[in-house]
Order: sequence, then C-alpha cells, then structure tokens
Amino acid sequence: MPELSKGANRIYGEAAFEVLAKAQELERKGKNILHFEIGEPDMETPINIAKVGVQAIYDYKTHYTPSIGILDLRKAVQDEVEKTRGYRPDLKQIVITPGLKPGIFFSMLAVVNPSDEVICPDPGYPTYGSTTLYLGAKQIMIPLLEENEFRMSPDDIKKKITHKTKLIIVNSPQNPTGSVMTQSELDEVAEIAEEHNIFVVSDEIYSKMTYETDHFSPTTRDEAKERTVLLDGFSKYYAMTGWRLGYMVSPVKMAERLKDFLVTSISCTADFTQRAGVEALTGDQSFIPMMMKRFKEKRDRIVKGLNTIPGFKCLSPQGAFYAFPNIKKTDMTSQECADHLLYNAGVAVLPGTAFGPYGEGYIRFSYATTLENIDAAVERIKKSFK
Repeated sequence: MPELSKGANRIYGEAAFEVLAKAQELERKGKNILHFEIGEPDMETPINIAKVGVQAIYDYKTHYTPSIGILDLRKAVQDEVEKTRGYRPDLKQIVITPGLKPGIFFSMLAVVNPSDEVICPDPGYPTYGSTTLYLGAKQIMIPLLEENEFRMSPDDIKKKITHKTKLIIVNSPQNPTGSVMTQSELDEVAEIAEEHNIFVVSDEIYSKMTYETDHFSPTTRDEAKERTVLLDGFSKYYAMTGWRLGYMVSPVKMAERLKDFLVTSISCTADFTQRAGVEALTGDQSFIPMMMKRFKEKRDRIVKGLNTIPGFKCLSPQGAFYAFPNIKKTDMTSQECADHLLYNAGVAVLPGTAFGPYGEGYIRFSYATTLENIDAAVERIKKSFK
C-alpha cells in the first residue's frame, strides 16, 4: 500500500484502552479482574439529564446544528463560567465540542506550528503529547514531582521558556496524579504566558472534583480573551462519558478558526446531547456533592490500603479520582508492576510511564469503583507479592 503520512506515524493512542483489552481477554478466559484502569465515574448519568436527552430525540432534535453549538447551551456555558470562574465570556468565545478531546486537538491545531515548542506536564494526559508530535512540534516536559505533591511548578516552566515556546498546557485537577495547583501557581503561569506572549490551554475537565481545596483557573487573568483557552466538559462530574460533550472558551479570533475546524471535521455536536447538557448545567446540581462525598470515601480507603502494601507509598490526591502510588521499593519498573498486578493479582492498573517518562516508578489507580473492590484489590496485591 502507499505510505501513510508522517503525522499519522507520529500520533499514538492511550494505554488505558490497551490494558482494558488485555483485562477483558483474561476475563473471557475465566479470570476475575478488578478494573482500576479506565478513568470513568462508576455512576450513571443523573436521571433528569438522561430524560431531557431522550425527550429531545422524541422531539426530533436529531438534525444538524450550528457547528459552534446551539445557543441555549452556549448561554448556559456563559452563565456557568461566570459562576465558577468569576468572569462572563462573550458568546462569540464559546464553542461546543463532542467531548473534550476535540477541544484539546483543535486548540493545539489552531496555534501550534511545526518546530514550535509545547510545554506539557509529565506525567500527563497522553493526548497532549500525541497531538504535539502529530503537528511536528516539540514536547517540552515539566516533571511533576512527588515532593511538590505532583503540582506543575511555575519555576520549572520559566526555565523551559525559549523563543520557540508557543503553548503551555495546564491540567488541574490533574490526570494521572490527582494534584490540584494553587491559585498563586496558576496566576504565575498566566503571568509567564503574558510576559512571553504565548498561549495557555487549561484542561479543567475535573474542575468540580476537588476535596480539601478549591479549583482555580489561569484563564481568569485575561478572561480567555487574549492568550488563554478554557476547556471543560460533562464527562466526569455529570457521569456523561458516552454522551461526548465538552466546551471551549477562547479568544474570539481563535473561536472563529475553531468553527471552521469543526465544520471541516465533524460538522456539529449532536443536538439531543446538547439539550441534555443544558439540563446538566441548569438543573438540579445535588448529584455532584453526593458523588464527591462517595469519591472522598473511596479516595481515603484506597490511599490507606495502598500504604499498607510493602513497597508502596501513596500521597492523598486533592482532586479527580486517581491514586498515583510510588512503587519504586518493589524493585519493579512501572510496566513490570502493572503487568504483575494484572496477571498475578487480577488487578488492572496503568503504568506511570503510560503518561510520560517521568511516570516511571509509579502506577495509576482509577478508584471509580466500589469500596468492596478497593478492599479486595489491596488484599490481592498483598497476596501477589507474598
């Protein structure tokens, strides 16, 4: 066959789905597997949201919509950003996407050229690095250190700024570590971007999922009007992963380009999904504190349990639903440890290196499961090492 493009050979996928496939193959062979690999809430979409989405289908909201999203949802996002970030974006800044990943991809597509440098957290969400390489740019990794509670350090960012730096990617609360950056840290990132006239893409998909701290956004400095881009969505804290719905708030000039990217690639986001999104933002919000109360209990249980396993040491994450224990004293690499747990303990986790080279020595647990499964996993792991 003819050669594929160079970009096609640079892009890569996610280990979570690869580990899930391995785990499911073992299950088909009769092995019982406890799943901690996929980052998905273990609760169902709230019924009020689901009913609105279903009714929208019955009402024939199944046709094309404006590529940037329906007006009702964009207005709901406008109110949401004002309520949660303290500024009210113009409607022209708001773009609706089918999930958050297109927001990451298209925002990078809009600003990054070949040979540009993109500053990313490491360990970090794989889409950042994959898209950077696809675009022919260079990924500049900022190590997230355990001694700094895995928060991205503005001082480390400053050291990596060059004349080629085009974009800083921030993710707080963070995947895979569960770290949450402080307001002063995020303000400093925004200051760095302003000083050097570079973009900041802030992935805030876990914005409503914090524990003993609050969520802050670097976009408040310029209200996403000059160089910052806010990305958020519905997958995590409304348990809507399969609905594929997200939103972007960006400078108007970028939003105009984003509209054309959407038209060219996906046409639009499903109408009935967007109607459900309106209900999610404007309807009963009691689901979220209830969910976070459960997640806090699960977090405390898994952190306590992991810290009883010889060779494991786990900080308590401040956001999201991931535990990221240090496993260096097991004398295994991250991949060896993840394979050991899958095949010998029946516990599916991800190696830290699935999120970048600085993830070596760690593994990730998604604790979006039952307390019973958490307890069972800890006991299985202990037994596997004996």
